[in-house]
Amino acid sequence: MATVADPKITSDLPGPAARVIPLGLIVLVLGVASFCIPTMMFVVRQSWTGEEGAHGPIVLVTGLWLLYRQWKEVKELATPAPSAPVWALLAILIPLEIFARITQIVEIEGYLMYFTLLVVLYSLVGLEVMKRLWFPLFYIAFIFPPPDTLVAVVTVPMKMWLSEAAIWFLDLLGYPIGGEGVRIYIGQYELLVAAACSGINSIISLSAISLFYIYMRHQARWQYALLLVLFIIPVALVANFFRVLILILLTYHAGEAAAQGFLHNFAGILMFGIALISIFALDLLLKPVWDRYVGKTERAAS
Repeated sequence: MATVADPKITSDLPGPAARVIPLGLIVLVLGVASFCIPTMMFVVRQSWTGEEGAHGPIVLVTGLWLLYRQWKEVKELATPAPSAPVWALLAILIPLEIFARITQIVEIEGYLMYFTLLVVLYSLVGLEVMKRLWFPLFYIAFIFPPPDTLVAVVTVPMKMWLSEAAIWFLDLLGYPIGGEGVRIYIGQYELLVAAACSGINSIISLSAISLFYIYMRHQARWQYALLLVLFIIPVALVANFFRVLILILLTYHAGEAAAQGFLHNFAGILMFGIALISIFALDLLLKPVWDRYVGKTERAAS
């Protein structure tokens, strides 16, 4: 008796060039697209259009490229995962993601959507492939803005430190400056060190792009890569310290309108570029030292 095959869609290519596409795969792709597109449009509107999410498109493109590149190396290891844990995780994540979408909490909605995609990927390729793709999967998560609670916890001490450091430094130079908390008074002007100036945006953007650079250049030497990673936050803080100084001096010498207009954003872009170049320069300076001392020890031990 003849059996009924699973429904498939075939291309119009003749002979052995014909490709067979399972209908289930098409349904899966359409389902994932309908699940992800509204959330990604929300993320683009709420995060990527501002300074805090300007790195998002860069991370998405480079992350997908890296994922595709590494997938070609591990695709032979792909095996479907057990269905029980997959369905259990989806039963938890999907209702939470729907709730976050209804309440329009973009920070939670984006991460829940991404975790759901990871579960779907795990069901298709298995744990071994997921472990080998850990970096691009971790790196792509930087496209989503961090939760506001985490931002507040991190930025409050940064704002206080930057304010006090800027006041101390400019006072040494003889400027008429004082402050209280995150408020800075210089001459007849009053400035407020906001979250955008406190380092969190630069730390996230700099961390994402620096991690990509470090992984691509030094992925086989994780100890040295970790050393470079430890410099990201100090470099971002120093860069934002100079950004605050620039904005204070612009306000004092050119007026509040000049400091809060185009020059405000330009100062942020300039200091981010300098911070990124600083990471590259540190790599060039540290690598010969590492190879000379630590590398020699590693070769002797091997």
